[in-house]
Amino acid sequence: MSSAQPETFGRLGDGTPVHRWTLERGGTRVRVLTYGGILQSVEVPDRAGTVAGVALGFPDLAGYLASPGPYFGALIGRYANRIAGGAFELDGRTYRLARNNPPNSLHGGSRGFDKRVWDAEATGHGVRLSRVSPDGEEGFPGRLAVTATYSLTENGALRIAYEATTDAPTVVSLTNHSYWNLAGAGSGSAAGHELRIAASRVTPVDADLIPTGELAPVAGTRFDFRQSRKVGSGYDHNYVLDGPDAAELSDPASGRVLTITTSEPGVQLYTGDHIDDGPYGPGDGIALETQRFPDTPNRPEFPGAVLRPDCAFVSETVYGFSAR
Repeated sequence: MSSAQPETFGRLGDGTPVHRWTLERGGTRVRVLTYGGILQSVEVPDRAGTVAGVALGFPDLAGYLASPGPYFGALIGRYANRIAGGAFELDGRTYRLARNNPPNSLHGGSRGFDKRVWDAEATGHGVRLSRVSPDGEEGFPGRLAVTATYSLTENGALRIAYEATTDAPTVVSLTNHSYWNLAGAGSGSAAGHELRIAASRVTPVDADLIPTGELAPVAGTRFDFRQSRKVGSGYDHNYVLDGPDAAELSDPASGRVLTITTSEPGVQLYTGDHIDDGPYGPGDGIALETQRFPDTPNRPEFPGAVLRPDCAFVSETVYGFSAR
């Protein structure tokens, strides 16, 4: 089975239908919603073959509408993470965004990609979501045509491929905001998971979680995850990846292992310290968001996030699952 015909998952208040697509291949089953491009669930076996869902989510649409703050499983855009002061300058013009994480803009603004209904079509072993973000949506310039394709490989890895084109200069950073608990969603804290991040540097932040501009070595600090160790809590930081091999998260008790490879230059580690939604509490999931660095539109020294009409934004992240 590669993909299913969509099933109705619910309706928004204005009657707009939301559909759910189920993909199953290589021992992995995932469910994707057209609302917010949400990765609702990921089911994989442990070392004994017992299958459990390992991504935090809700069983119905009402859960997501009532608790948008954690961005459970959502497709984030037009710009993932924070933009300082809710503003940036591009080609001599200042663009002002919603300050939905005062004093900053976060994850695309008050109604980012995570709160939009996407078009969907089956493709190969997956589903392709698409939408057009009009010029001026949430303050961002340019008409942006976006696709995000979720597919499963033969060995059950989840591949998310993003593409975007624009008719005017703009800024783009797209990611998926899943929280992982390899012991099983709803099983309690994920603080005992072990994590490796292939990054020698981190971008330190100020009190508003905006990068200072420094690329600080992780050696000898609590940010050093170059060797796998327990995660703990207190992290909401962007790591400067050394290469496409981004991270490995594992749960010693179940044996489940998640590996992440990406074309993006950074990954945000967020240990979910502020989760308090539905059945989930602080630390119940760990987010690893592949992305351009936070506040890059205001930091020309960071890897670029500007997209121009003669170019295309192309990004890919692969989530591999195994047990040991």
